[in-house]
Amino acid sequence: MKQIVLDTETTGLSVKDGHRVIEIGCIEMDNLVPTKNVFHCYLNPERKVSEKALEIHGYTDEFLSDKRKFKDIADEFLKFIEDKKIVIHNAEFDLSHLNNELSLIGKNKINTENIIDTLQIAREKFPGAGVSLDALCKRYRIDNSRRKKHTALIDCDLLAKVYINLIDQREPTLDFQSKDIEKNNLSLDNVKSYFKKVIKPTSDEIKLHKDFLKRNLRKNYFN
Repeated sequence: MKQIVLDTETTGLSVKDGHRVIEIGCIEMDNLVPTKNVFHCYLNPERKVSEKALEIHGYTDEFLSDKRKFKDIADEFLKFIEDKKIVIHNAEFDLSHLNNELSLIGKNKINTENIIDTLQIAREKFPGAGVSLDALCKRYRIDNSRRKKHTALIDCDLLAKVYINLIDQREPTLDFQSKDIEKNNLSLDNVKSYFKKVIKPTSDEIKLHKDFLKRNLRKNYFN
């Protein structure tokens, strides 16, 4: 099962106030292990970034002015997430902005049936406790020291690690140190070491296993 860990940055909090998406980051996972497929882009929102949002992510109007617009990357983005589960922390926020962008260019909204909201999972698992991304990183001892500002790819990387902890899928024997993002580019070989390795048995191994079960089950029942 392939999943997409997704995060966005925006010009402000609410689409009702005309705020737009300025960054999209996505990391693909296959059976909870990151693949080498990553989607990332900065976007020209065609409006000013609010002062509060600027404090959070640091993307200035000047920096965003020469970037592509959402309509230019929409098809590529939709193809990347097509038919995959999408893992988001506080999905309501990201989906409201992404679906607004899609509506503005006449595209269908993202199907909410494909969404896994880690904020909701965390609230159910730790009622009354802090469930922000930083709080969950602290709980699971995930190094988030690189998160000086909110950036989509760094947040996706942290969320992927938080997610596998939330669903109890972290490999317990690994001692992982986060060195996986350098200037917003993922070093996926390092990221993979945090996750369980999925090993599929060969047809010969499956046959040997079945033969073993038959021999030993017969011995246990009839001896």
